[in-house]
Amino acid sequence: MDTLNARKAAARKAAFAARAEAHAKGDGDAAALLDDVLRAYRGKPLSGFLPIRTEIDPRPAMKKAAEWGPVGVPVIRAKGEPLEFAVWEPESPLVEGTFGTLVPQEERLLVPEVLVVPLLAFNRAGGRLGYGGGFYDRTLERLRANGPVVAIGFAYAAQEVADVPLEPTDQPLDLIVTEREVIGQPGL
Repeated sequence: MDTLNARKAAARKAAFAARAEAHAKGDGDAAALLDDVLRAYRGKPLSGFLPIRTEIDPRPAMKKAAEWGPVGVPVIRAKGEPLEFAVWEPESPLVEGTFGTLVPQEERLLVPEVLVVPLLAFNRAGGRLGYGGGFYDRTLERLRANGPVVAIGFAYAAQEVADVPLEPTDQPLDLIVTEREVIGQPGL
């Protein structure tokens, strides 16, 4: 296990650097590509995310999705717990949440069927390397136990790696959207 943790730590360090470099160059048409993918899920409860640090920005696509159905953002309750999701609207007042995230000031919860997921690195097989807290893995496992859920990784193309160090508890992505392409096929 220590070897896996060391590999994950090294992969995270490299992924942070690759993402920062890509972020400095801009995200091109990434939000438009994400919007195209999200059209297949119109009306289904959706969770996006409010970007922190150098994460790619899904908000333009989230804004369009909000015209068709409810959109939420993740709320971290406690270390080791799954995420919950608060309804987000483009003009919603936001307050500071946990780990530097923003959350809607007025909390109305929803259960998403489609999740746009931030990440540090991904591979073409749907492997995802996150920050290490396991929040999305626990959340996706819980949601998938109750019915169909689609996890869409949203990242810069530069975040793609050949090998993502994975554990049995790591939940796969169904699709990945970058500023260059869509990897996988939409469908629920």
